[in-house]
Amino acid sequence: MSKETKVKYQGKTYPCCTSLTMDIIGGKWKTVIIFHLAQGKLRYNELRKSMPTVTERTLSLQLKKLEEDKIIKREVIYKKPPLKVFYSLTELGTSLRPIVNAIADWGDSVAGVK
Repeated sequence: MSKETKVKYQGKTYPCCTSLTMDIIGGKWKTVIIFHLAQGKLRYNELRKSMPTVTERTLSLQLKKLEEDKIIKREVIYKKPPLKVFYSLTELGTSLRPIVNAIADWGDSVAGVK
């Protein structure tokens, strides 16, 4: 943990490293998106089907935010119509796997899933 109280990342200043982390992965859907993409590259509709209660607008906004934060990458395949768009974790996004897995494991333990 950093001894410095303020943390800077991508032009933003945070009061601490936890604030930075929560800005990047916090909220209802970001961690869920990262969890699903940790399994491998997915198309938008595949992500949407794996999270049936998220609205299209929310999913789209969260994907854009995760892309801006360099957690995921968006790959567009132009070879032949229709256009194909895939999402996957970047190297930085992949580094979040242990955190997301710990969150999922905790949820399983609370829910009594073994």
